[in-house]
Amino acid sequence: MSPAPRPHFSRAGLRHGVRAALPAFPGFIMFAIAFGTAAAQKGLSLGETLGLSAFVYAGASQMVGLEIWQQVWSPTTILTIVTVTAVVNARMILLGATLQPWLKDEPLARTALNLFLLTEAGWLIGTRYHNQGGRDVGVLLGCALILWLVWLFATLTGYFAGALVPEPRRFGLDLVMPIFFGVMLVPLGRAQNPPCPGWWPVWSRSLSMPSCPVMPSSLQGLWPGSWPEC
Repeated sequence: MSPAPRPHFSRAGLRHGVRAALPAFPGFIMFAIAFGTAAAQKGLSLGETLGLSAFVYAGASQMVGLEIWQQVWSPTTILTIVTVTAVVNARMILLGATLQPWLKDEPLARTALNLFLLTEAGWLIGTRYHNQGGRDVGVLLGCALILWLVWLFATLTGYFAGALVPEPRRFGLDLVMPIFFGVMLVPLGRAQNPPCPGWWPVWSRSLSMPSCPVMPSSLQGLWPGSWPEC
């Protein structure tokens, strides 16, 4: 039996990562446009809006941060927004930990860049590639870089188009990324143990929330294939 390929980095991997990220573009674009629109309506400047997308680069945290954004900052407000952002982004600790075997031999600078640009979508794409036997770290970085650039461009578009969409949540734009994650998780779940049918009626009822009417119809066909074995 041939030995497993070792992790490596190549420009071909970068190009492969860019192509692999294409299915995530619609979700990233819509979510970032929604954020840019909301930021403009909240009164943030263009620099503040792009700064959040470039350096925070976490859709959920950015949306939550807008809810507590203040024009005049105090130490208490700063502590609040830092704490909330840290709590919302705590899941990234686990995602980063799963990449350690893949990145452990990479240069520190490139590893830091990969982890800074890590998103759930990039992690899902990279994990699928890794599970299929791929070991080129360039795929992970190429995917991450192009998604970051798309996020910035879409944020800019949303900021200037803010007047055209007065209520982004009314059109369900905040559900685009969760739906994308559900779609990407299906192949990962099917590769694991058989599903547990007994869970489905319970989870189907829990998803049918009056406050979230789009989610049941969008996700009910996705989740059964991702249940773990009882």
